[in-house]
Amino acid sequence: MQLVGYESSGNGSALLISDGDGCEVERRPLEAGDALSYSLGLRHCAGTIADGEHVACDRPSAPYCEYHTSTWVCARCTGTCLKDEMDCYQEHAVYVAAFAPDTFKVGVTKRRRLETRLREQGADRAAHVHTVSNGRIAREIESEIATRLVDRVRTGSKVAALASDVDEAAWEATLEEFDVIERFDLDYGLECETRPVRETIAAGTVVGVKGRLLVLERGGTTYAVDMRDLVGYDLVAGESTSRNLQSSLGSFG
Repeated sequence: MQLVGYESSGNGSALLISDGDGCEVERRPLEAGDALSYSLGLRHCAGTIADGEHVACDRPSAPYCEYHTSTWVCARCTGTCLKDEMDCYQEHAVYVAAFAPDTFKVGVTKRRRLETRLREQGADRAAHVHTVSNGRIAREIESEIATRLVDRVRTGSKVAALASDVDEAAWEATLEEFDVIERFDLDYGLECETRPVRETIAAGTVVGVKGRLLVLERGGTTYAVDMRDLVGYDLVAGESTSRNLQSSLGSFG
């Protein structure tokens, strides 16, 4: 078996697992209280998924080799189209997202995907601040706002946000310059009293999922796993007993 991808959105989160080349990809849902029991083996390219079937690759680069790495040029756009012909003529939303306690990020997405995109990122709060007719205009606005706010949030900051609350005063001050169209207060059903330990594991009891962070409880310690860090690993059913994991101080109480 190989873990070849993941899903994280308002429609439910899941690990995508393949039994081999040409096999249909299994969607392993991640619901609170579920028990995961996989050991991680070798890691190599996750290949690609075509029409629901896995096309395997044994090249050593992970999560993807040079042949299976896809680059979305729109992610690098700042208003000057990088494609041969501009095709982003759908209505777009510019948003500001809050990650506890006080990291505020500007972003762009198609209007119809706004809440889905916020959940994919694991935002705690968000405000829709502009609606425009195409992606080029949206990227121009985003680029200007990014001179004052960040346009990406690293995984470490998102792990820290799991046990924090949004600084309300700072959030409201950040939104003062915008005519807010709609606000979002996003709930993921997670209650972490202390910051989880960051690890790369696929065994434990599922506490919940926030963006691409999978939160697991194992041996009295809560772990935060970036699901992208799991992509490409061969999986073996059953927990490994040979690996030493960092434990939280609370697990010794």
